[in-house]
Amino acid sequence: MSETGAAVDAVAKEAAATVPAASPPALPSGAVRGRFLRAPRRRTLARSWPALLSWLLLTVLVLVALLGPLLVQADPLRQTSSALLAPGSPGHPLGTDDLGRDELARLVHGARPLLLVSFTATALAAGLGTLVGLVAGYAGGPVELVLMRLVDLALAFPSILLVILLVAAAGPGTGSLILGIGISLAPGLARLARALTAREAAKDYVVACRLGGTGAPRIMVREVLPNIGGPLLAQVVMTLSVAAGFAAGLSYLGLGIQPPQPDWGYMVQAGQEFLYTAPRLVVLPATLTLLFVVACNFVGDDLRDALDPRGTA
Repeated sequence: MSETGAAVDAVAKEAAATVPAASPPALPSGAVRGRFLRAPRRRTLARSWPALLSWLLLTVLVLVALLGPLLVQADPLRQTSSALLAPGSPGHPLGTDDLGRDELARLVHGARPLLLVSFTATALAAGLGTLVGLVAGYAGGPVELVLMRLVDLALAFPSILLVILLVAAAGPGTGSLILGIGISLAPGLARLARALTAREAAKDYVVACRLGGTGAPRIMVREVLPNIGGPLLAQVVMTLSVAAGFAAGLSYLGLGIQPPQPDWGYMVQAGQEFLYTAPRLVVLPATLTLLFVVACNFVGDDLRDALDPRGTA
């Protein structure tokens, strides 16, 4: 090889060494965002055994409440002369209470009133709280100031005290119980909805809708609400456990569901006289109420983890 050829090869090698290695093509920004947006969708429910057990337990309790009359044919109000029969007695798997009424039938039929009050009151609280929070967070300014001061005023009262006052004013009964619990639990959901809405209202897609002439109600319902629905749903399920506790507690105090209709809260109050001679009259309804409350909390935590947009797959 000539000296000229060797010099050319040396220059070529030096130039190749100074050229940076080709980097892989950059992904479009939309593809990167899409990857992160898809991550929460891959999250699944009931990924741990407490969450799975809670989902199963909540499903079973709801089915019992809905299908109770079909599962147990015995009349929960029918009295017999055999009072305080032990569990396992013929025709009475869980025995009878102090009036000779079948305990299993009363437990099964008592699930429906408690769950009905809990779900209905929670739905009322979710509707009121979400409406107030959406309007306050989106409108801002004086509207937000007035609405949130009213919410703060409601939160200044202990929830259980507010429920008792509302139920006492309206009189005992299912309707007043639902109204009292729903109104007392709405402020907490309103604060969460307001915070989530205010965060979403400052984002580009909401600003673009405003500049495009879309009306405020349409933006709140069609754009903002779906984006805050995940965290709100998780909190609503947790609120369901609080509503169940209030419903059972007020029935225990005689301000809730009235006898002779079977109800777990009232069954605890009626059976406490026989706590030492027949503890099942208290333990069974109290345990079922506790299981429902705990299951709602675990299911709410599971929903929050699955629907949190900041979570990782």
